[in-house]
Amino acid sequence: MKAAGKVVAVVPAGGTGKRMGAGTPKQFLMLDGVPLMLHALRVLDRTPGVTEVVLVVPKEERDRALTEVVERYGLKKVLKVVPGGATRQESVQHGLNEVGEDVEIVVVHDAVRPFITEDRIERSIEAARKHGGAIVAVPMKDTPKQAGPDRLIQRTLDRTELWLAQTPQAFRRALVVEAYRKAAIAHVHATDDAALVERLGHKVAIVEGSWENIKITTPEDMILAEAILAARKGKT
Repeated sequence: MKAAGKVVAVVPAGGTGKRMGAGTPKQFLMLDGVPLMLHALRVLDRTPGVTEVVLVVPKEERDRALTEVVERYGLKKVLKVVPGGATRQESVQHGLNEVGEDVEIVVVHDAVRPFITEDRIERSIEAARKHGGAIVAVPMKDTPKQAGPDRLIQRTLDRTELWLAQTPQAFRRALVVEAYRKAAIAHVHATDDAALVERLGHKVAIVEGSWENIKITTPEDMILAEAILAARKGKT
């Protein structure tokens, strides 16, 4: 039986946190006494299927991320901390540039999704090995409406066929590298990695995720994150 190949996680943490209004990049905000991004990095660090991690941060925050997060908290798998770009897509591209050709699977996970689990990371990796690409997503709960610029409803969509994409998103290395290369040539911008892979005509599988796997973007998200932590502590 062929041994599993290397898996590298690319973790974009390049946001400036303007929507947080906190005066500091949101990935450095404190959650449960530690920097926000540390929560996701710790999970990746202890996930057996992940070989190493490439952390992508704003250029001016690279030294801070290295000393205050990676070194201070002893993250063994974060082997590279690289400067990001102007957008998430550019930051992921910078991370992909650091991934060697000997890597089988690339896992992209947002640094500001603190509640990812080892199990869902492992399941996304296995699904990527099987299908070429896989994302963690949750089924839509509410009834989605499509509206025009005038905010008048044009049609109601069938929610049973709709999923909300999260991360991690995992892909065979060659596939995601090619997707990003062709997107750059065509000046195509997407809000997630799977959309770029889909452009190549490749099907991407879904691994059902959790509604706790929120992305911290606004002050309200921090309140929700603290509530999730409190609930988790109450169960222990």
